[in-house]
Amino acid sequence: MSLAAATADDPHALGHGATEDDDGGVPPKRIIVGYGFWIFLVSDIIMFSAFFAAYAVLSGATAGGPSGKQLFELSTTAIETGCLLLSSFTSGLATIGAHAKRQGMFQAAMAATFVLGAAFVAIEVTELSSLVAHGNGPGRSAFLSAFFALVGCHGLHVSLGLLWLLTMMAQAYAKGFRDDIQRRIQCFTLFWHALDIIWVALFTVVYLIGTTA
Repeated sequence: MSLAAATADDPHALGHGATEDDDGGVPPKRIIVGYGFWIFLVSDIIMFSAFFAAYAVLSGATAGGPSGKQLFELSTTAIETGCLLLSSFTSGLATIGAHAKRQGMFQAAMAATFVLGAAFVAIEVTELSSLVAHGNGPGRSAFLSAFFALVGCHGLHVSLGLLWLLTMMAQAYAKGFRDDIQRRIQCFTLFWHALDIIWVALFTVVYLIGTTA
């Protein structure tokens, strides 16, 4: 269909503007990628919902062992939370740098995000290792099994996100801010923000409620 014919058939541009290269209504690739990635995020959130439900059911099944009130250190967890929330801010700065095609800003913000995320993982690994060393591993009670599964799954996601972050830094440095790189950066940022939201829920349900129950 020619541009003139398309304009005549759609005088109010309800089709958002036809062009000579119109492919018949196929959405742009960024829309397809974004939609597919949102499906992935929703499926991931459903999985975490199952872990949260299991923890809620088993949180009182301590088998005579310690509960969260005896095990959790809110001061340490508060530092973890601060690191992850601040990393969400720096990842947002990295997205702004990518859109502006400012390599220095992007790389610096992504490096800061990596440092904060790595600090979060290091603190979490130290906490879990200390619990195991004191005989409070996942085999101690159903409560601790649910706790290790929920917190460990989130920590694994953050660790994989850090590997993805390094990959994006390398690709942006080597290939610049092409359209496909921009799409990948956008997907990474969505993933990282989703991990922050999940951690806020985890911090509230597991640590805050656990230490006051």
